[in-house]
Amino acid sequence: MDLVLGIDVGTGSARAGIFTLTGQKMASAVQPTKTWSPAPDFVQQSSENIWTAICTATRTALATLTEPFRIIGIGFDATCSLVVLDTEGKPLSVDPQGPAEQNIILWADHRALRETAEINNGGYEVLRYVGGKISPEMETPKLLWLKRNLPEIFARAGHFFDLPDFLTWRATGSLSRSACSTACKWTYLAHEDRWDDTYFKAIGLEELTDDNYARIGNDIRPLGGIVGNGLSPEAATELGLEAGIPVGVSAIDAHAGGLGILGIEAHGELSDDVLERSISLICGTSSCHMAVSQEARFVPGVWGPYWSAMVPDMWLNEAGQSATGALIDFVISQHAAGPELKQQAEQSGSNIYALLNARIEELEAGKLPGGSTANLHLLPDFHGNRSPHADPDLKGVISGLALSATPDDLARLYLATLQGLAYGTKDIIDALNAQGYRIDTILATGGSTKNPIFLREHANATGCRILLPKEPDSVLLGAAILGAVASGQYATLRAAMAQMSHAGSEILPDAKTHTYHTAKRSICHDMLASQLAWRQQMQDALEKTSAY
Repeated sequence: MDLVLGIDVGTGSARAGIFTLTGQKMASAVQPTKTWSPAPDFVQQSSENIWTAICTATRTALATLTEPFRIIGIGFDATCSLVVLDTEGKPLSVDPQGPAEQNIILWADHRALRETAEINNGGYEVLRYVGGKISPEMETPKLLWLKRNLPEIFARAGHFFDLPDFLTWRATGSLSRSACSTACKWTYLAHEDRWDDTYFKAIGLEELTDDNYARIGNDIRPLGGIVGNGLSPEAATELGLEAGIPVGVSAIDAHAGGLGILGIEAHGELSDDVLERSISLICGTSSCHMAVSQEARFVPGVWGPYWSAMVPDMWLNEAGQSATGALIDFVISQHAAGPELKQQAEQSGSNIYALLNARIEELEAGKLPGGSTANLHLLPDFHGNRSPHADPDLKGVISGLALSATPDDLARLYLATLQGLAYGTKDIIDALNAQGYRIDTILATGGSTKNPIFLREHANATGCRILLPKEPDSVLLGAAILGAVASGQYATLRAAMAQMSHAGSEILPDAKTHTYHTAKRSICHDMLASQLAWRQQMQDALEKTSAY
């Protein structure tokens, strides 16, 4: 039996999934990874720890297969995090205190806020292709921070990788990079097949232009291609596989999710029309909203357009929310009733989300769905706004708190959080549709899609139908699709997406809730406008105070 292996590295774990060429998952395994947060806004990981976790997960998944099989292709995806290695490929610490193993600045790390603001103030041409503003989650602000704060590490570094490209290098020895990573997170102009010398020199990273950009990559390959000469003997031994297995060009994890889900309505052929009226929603610690089009669409506050960064020969617009699952968990864990409900869930063999959902249904009995939050509103930008406002300095706002902290209070606050996130998704869809998209369908995958209230609120708040995939682990499937194309079994990425992805259940919006959600979303917009006005008001006051 010919099978393909997909390997996904998320924020907290590495996973391996083994699929048939029609997209059926035959085996999977997960292995936790380590994360360190030595200071506010600092989030770090270890490339060696991640590779070890990948090897463990892969061997575990392979061991569960009982029928004879052959792995014919491998695909990798990972978070868009910065990996720093020396000239020999050994890790270099990104921590000011110097723990050697911590050589990854995670995507969620916001240490480079000052560098981000400086770059955005420059108005560089490449910023047109990141929605007008670069994000602290991207790599050039982080590289500039590294140069300024750890100059010896920056000087010693022989290789700066995005984590997905580190994985293919570790698997094959190839220094090639993915157009997915470099275009979306490094300012590579894939539509012109070049880096912008002017940009790197202007922001203070002129060293990276040396040797034809050798330290950040000068062999950039589109998704659907292959890397090196296949799996190296060393990596094969570590993974428990045979050397020489073809390895596909890597993808960012959310983009792999897009590959795994955008084909579910293809019915054998993935048309441009289906693509341009759909948006993929990848829900995890953060969320990504991705849409593709035939023409370049410049959407203020939305990353892109990126050429061939996900679906070959199409432009990608990438939006998202910086904290989704992380925000929901934070709201629950920080509430006074959270520990009590968590203990109750554990004792009943359930989980806290199921308890909260059940309580919401009781509160809403005989009433409008979602209506128990009529006087409780939440702006979800606790970790800044990724899209469409592109403001990393925004904060969360809650209006309507009472002098009580009962389980019912938590249930309402939890529901208001889900609604706030749904209004953010609606803002993103409206921004995309204003520039020519015709989005009426959300193709959703990820952890939060297991939550029926999350899905209900997103359908009702956006007015879009939500379509779930038959294979819920679309990110892992997307990685396997890359492996299937690398194997040569499919001629194109689109063909593999159409044949390996399949539709599951559908959630339709409740038209009766439209007026209610329109009003609540307007209140969220008021809270955003007030926060911006208050921020300016206090900035003016501080400037006047410092003048005395």
